Amino acid sequence: MIRHHLPEDQWRSSTYSADNGGQCVEIQVIDEGDVAVGDSKDRPRGAFVFTPAAWSSFVEQVKKGVS
Repeated sequence: MIRHHLPEDQWRSSTYSADNGGQCVEIQVIDEGDVAVGDSKDRPRGAFVFTPAAWSSFVEQVKKGVS
């Protein structure tokens, strides 16, 4: 699902994104713990929204290095 008009002050980016000139993937926790994932340089386009279970699974796989 894609959501638009999310609060601008709730976005967080990874500490690994510190020196990239403002171009990064950001997240924010919304409704019932769902996680919105958006592009910092194109916020008006909206953000993909994941359930808590789907987000946890994604993060777990990234940490394992699964592609």
